[in-house]
Amino acid sequence: MIESYFKGLTAQDGVLLGIGDDAAILNLLPDLNNQLVVATDTLVEHIHFPSHADSYQIAQRALCVNLSDMAAMGANPRWFTLSLSLPRKLATNPWLKGFSAGLAEVADEFKCSLVGGDTTSGALSISITMLGEVPSGSAITRGGANDGDFIYVSGALGDGAAALSVIQGNKNNKSIESERLLKRFYRPEPKIEFGIKLRDVASACIDISDGLVADLEHVCRSSGVSAYVSTRDVPINDDVKTLCEAGSLEWALFGGDDYQLCFTVPEHLCELVDGWSADGLLDLKQIGRMTSCKDGVPQVFLDGSIVIQENRGFDHFG
Repeated sequence: MIESYFKGLTAQDGVLLGIGDDAAILNLLPDLNNQLVVATDTLVEHIHFPSHADSYQIAQRALCVNLSDMAAMGANPRWFTLSLSLPRKLATNPWLKGFSAGLAEVADEFKCSLVGGDTTSGALSISITMLGEVPSGSAITRGGANDGDFIYVSGALGDGAAALSVIQGNKNNKSIESERLLKRFYRPEPKIEFGIKLRDVASACIDISDGLVADLEHVCRSSGVSAYVSTRDVPINDDVKTLCEAGSLEWALFGGDDYQLCFTVPEHLCELVDGWSADGLLDLKQIGRMTSCKDGVPQVFLDGSIVIQENRGFDHFG
């Protein structure tokens, strides 16, 4: 199976020995000025994608959400491993050809290569471990935000939750052209170049996978500060508002699956960042500000109110 469907994904720079052996051999850069960045994500049928999704869509979504972690760190993706659990009924030539084609298209675009992994029979799930590089000391973490930093997001929020509503056929929503939303769900665009540009600017960064509030809360806890968000400043696409005007803000705040970047910027660098937006270089929006914690507890505030527990966003074990 590996030889037939995945061997062609290994031919990239830095791969001395790719898939097919017990382990891969990678050529790291000879200088000590780069650090290795490693991230893993697992996607499970019925939880992260619907059962009717085709193998091409599943593969693209799986690799893109892993690449989004590299973007959040300001890292350049290089290699990845794949562990595929597959029911026997799907272990067919058409399914595997579609999966490998979807994987190859994304891998080729972002110049990263498959260097190992495993396949087994079982419930459908995909685990990818992504390896990337970043200049030493320049990775962006969740723990660098400070009191007074401004909060920004890339792109628009709510697309992921809106797309899921379309996929699930929610009858309460208006019928709209859904092609853009479905593409955003199955082929989210990893913000790799965006993240690299933020290396020397952002004090903290995270990709929005579980929802803006939930992920911003991770930044707050890691940094030891609180966040005040102005909901009127949260960017939402017009077609998402059309789909469900009353619920579009909730999708943007709590829905998740957007894979945009949420990042903080020190005040003295905001003019630079705002200039990127004004010049059309980056699509971003300032939505709030970090502040010191009340009673020493990092929290997210929406228009001055504390977010209640049940509305915090996606919970992997909820």
